[in-house]
Amino acid sequence: MQAGSRTQNPNKLTTYIMVSLVLGIAAGYACNRLASPEQAKIIAGYFSIVSDIFLRMIKMIIAPLVFGTIVSGITSLSANGGAVGRIAVKSLAWFITASVVSLLVGLLLANVLHPGHGLGLALPDANATANVQTSSLNVKDFAAHVFPTSIVQAMAGNEVLQILVFSMFFGFALSAVKGAFAPDIAKSIDQIVPVMLKFTDYVMRFAPFGVFAAMASVISTQGLGVLVTYGKFVSAFYFGLFVLWVLIIGAGSVVLGGSIKFLLRLLRQPMMIAFSTSSSEAAFPKMIEQLMKFGVSERIAGFVLPLGYSFNLDGSMMYQTFAALFVAQAFNIDMPITTQIAMLLLLMVTSKGIAGVPRASLVVAAATLPTFGLPAGGLVLLIGIDAFLDMGRTMTNVIGNGIATAVVAKWENELGAAVEEETPLLQTAAAG
Repeated sequence: MQAGSRTQNPNKLTTYIMVSLVLGIAAGYACNRLASPEQAKIIAGYFSIVSDIFLRMIKMIIAPLVFGTIVSGITSLSANGGAVGRIAVKSLAWFITASVVSLLVGLLLANVLHPGHGLGLALPDANATANVQTSSLNVKDFAAHVFPTSIVQAMAGNEVLQILVFSMFFGFALSAVKGAFAPDIAKSIDQIVPVMLKFTDYVMRFAPFGVFAAMASVISTQGLGVLVTYGKFVSAFYFGLFVLWVLIIGAGSVVLGGSIKFLLRLLRQPMMIAFSTSSSEAAFPKMIEQLMKFGVSERIAGFVLPLGYSFNLDGSMMYQTFAALFVAQAFNIDMPITTQIAMLLLLMVTSKGIAGVPRASLVVAAATLPTFGLPAGGLVLLIGIDAFLDMGRTMTNVIGNGIATAVVAKWENELGAAVEEETPLLQTAAAG
């Protein structure tokens, strides 16, 4: 199967997205400086119209794409009954390891860099609220939420994990049916994927406009001054993300070798979209397409990537330990290393229930802090810059899931020849 339409030069689209990102920052900064706060908020609302339309266009692709790729993959693996289980075990093994590493990076760097010390800001009352809902964060509700009561409702809400569960049951049921029409149904579902990838190509033509509007909206209301005030924390956090990138890419290169350079080039587009929109969902359709260009089989990409979106949020995991220790340092609360390790283990469990929860990283942190005697209200200090932090978290989640999917494909011998279509430089990277 073709990896998708290539009607538009990917290098040009990446350039357009990067230029739009810069122009969006400039436009937002101008609005923030020249308009009053009330006017800036109104202007940001108009910018948001464009970015919201783009995100809606992206989100309407996700449900049929996830359903089509998973069902197609399971039916093609029906001859080998243990293949799906084996792939799931390998995927979860990588995800759990990556989660532990991400949490440790946040923990270690927060202890070394002390981002909460000497912040120079007035501390909120310890009983203040960060205005995030934590009631849904418990094992009982999460376990029940995994299974949809209606696939229509799950698709309408883009509940990736619920769609994944339904699609797996549907795929196994379709494989077990021996009727004459079963192969025709499977073949029809298989054809959903190239149609949706073609659809993705059309939608991606609007990406520069969506990126411009998303950045302009954020900067119009937040301004760049907030980054100066929180310079130490933001710098430390992004340094932590850089360290995490090095570890993830290093681990991926052990399995993929020099071809990881080509993979990273292919992931530039979804990474830029994720960064500018703070939405992993916005990057999902393009991720599928780019991974297939890298040579990942459709069934691996369609199964592992949705699973990763629920269980492999590397950037979000790092943020949770980093933010928790930031609050402890800001309030001068001493946390022994044993308490920190206990917090890491708790976050390892609770963070797996955040798929589909708005402002998920803040929700997990707010729910976890009181357990260790830390004021959840301390997160109020981070609310103002959370939009900037979320950009980095989301982009890291995307690169982590992209590499994880490629690694599992390599382990399963489902990594074919990459599509060399762009430039001689890119082809050299793929050959390397």
